[in-house]
Amino acid sequence: MLFQEVSELLKKEITIELRQKYALSGIFLYLASTVFICYLSFNLQSNQLNPITWNTLFWIIILFAAINAVAKSFLQESPGQLIYYYTVAGGQSIITAKMIYYSTLLVGLGLVGFAFYGLVLGNPVENIWLFILSIVLGSIGMSTTLTLVSSIASKAQNNQTLLAVLGLPILIPVLLMSIRISKNAIDGLAWSDSYQELAVICSIDAIICTLTIILFPYIWRS
Repeated sequence: MLFQEVSELLKKEITIELRQKYALSGIFLYLASTVFICYLSFNLQSNQLNPITWNTLFWIIILFAAINAVAKSFLQESPGQLIYYYTVAGGQSIITAKMIYYSTLLVGLGLVGFAFYGLVLGNPVENIWLFILSIVLGSIGMSTTLTLVSSIASKAQNNQTLLAVLGLPILIPVLLMSIRISKNAIDGLAWSDSYQELAVICSIDAIICTLTIILFPYIWRS
């Protein structure tokens, strides 16, 4: 029953996204324009962008792309839609479907952003697969956190402000671990040198996902 509900809700999320192509196009436009502004600002022809700055800028871009992409998960739902979902599906099914969908979306945005970012600003990454893994794990943590915070913010006024206030502090550990792992990938370090950071970010993602699934039904009932 849970699997069937999650599958149907995933189809609903994909259908809505395809109908609102302007929203997804706007996020990709944000990625492209931000990368181009970075290119103009740092004057790449003079080789002024070092690997540390390159890595930091990349994660700043991904962070704000995640906020733009995932924050609307509940904020775009009308009260009538929420009441309808309440009658046809359980809270765990709804939050699981949204976590899967927005995690997949953000991983895709991260990979596309990495490809375009590396094409325009150069690619100093030595260990590509480790860097991609940091994108995947970081994207899961950010999307899950923002999905839960979006559900909380949708219940209050000034929800956009509340989303930033609640979301950014929780995202700091995920960002720190992602930046450390990606820095190791840029330096070309062995996988064993990143085991501790990988274990930490996997634990953070697992804790966030578990708490989201446990807490959301209580938020949903309110």
